[in-house]
Amino acid sequence: MTAPVRFPRFFVTSPAPCPYLPGRTERKVFTELKGPHAEQLNDALGRIGFRRSQTVAYRPSCEGCKACVSVRVAAGEFKPSNSQKRAMKANSDLVVTECRPWATEEQFALLQRYLEHRHPGGGMAAMDEVDYADMVEHTSVSSFVIEYREPSVDGTVGRLVAACLTDRQADGLSMIYSFYDPELEHRSGLGNYVILEHIRRAAEAGLPYVYLGYWVEGSDRMQYKVRFRPLEALGPDGWRRMSRDEQRRLIEGVAKGSCGRAPATDGGSKDNTPGLQEEYKLT
Repeated sequence: MTAPVRFPRFFVTSPAPCPYLPGRTERKVFTELKGPHAEQLNDALGRIGFRRSQTVAYRPSCEGCKACVSVRVAAGEFKPSNSQKRAMKANSDLVVTECRPWATEEQFALLQRYLEHRHPGGGMAAMDEVDYADMVEHTSVSSFVIEYREPSVDGTVGRLVAACLTDRQADGLSMIYSFYDPELEHRSGLGNYVILEHIRRAAEAGLPYVYLGYWVEGSDRMQYKVRFRPLEALGPDGWRRMSRDEQRRLIEGVAKGSCGRAPATDGGSKDNTPGLQEEYKLT
């Protein structure tokens, strides 16, 4: 006899200031990822725009606003631009290792340097070692941390320069949160390289997509995502591939600084705050 499948219960967070667009309010719908079917539930929700934060899957559900758009790269059809080719070449010597989801002091120290430089005053800036460990280790799905290290000449472990917490879904890789050393001048495009390496990894594994989270037109910190082609966006009628002309227009707008973008008022993180769970607590 087949056991009945329990339909997940969904909840809504309290309204809070939008971390991406000044003057707006954000709200999220979320559900718990638990039980024997957590992996399948996460896969299904991921295909309709949900993201994972520890054992919670969430999606923006803001009144009167649809600015947050889920985007994914078609890994098998990806064609790097000239600048992306340069980033791959500049960082091709890095030693890449897929590690179990276990937080380390070295990773946390790198995250702190990244947040101080790229997202000062944001929601994740207050994270301590316990918060970081929770973000990495509290998972009910197939997760891992990919480490990027500089090569070593004496056989010792090289310096950690980038890392990414990643989920393996049925149809692709979902980049939960990536961070890197922002002060390495000799490593051009290190953040982009992490995404490029995920695209390569997914294509080699036969996985069709790399999920980049949400893209918000008008938010500075989200614009790097439109540079990866072909890019698909989730809309009311399902996933839609952006046309070459559409992506070219968006990329040119980023390059010229002509999109009328304004920085977020709180310096928040690039894709919500996956390490902090206060907003998902039920009262």
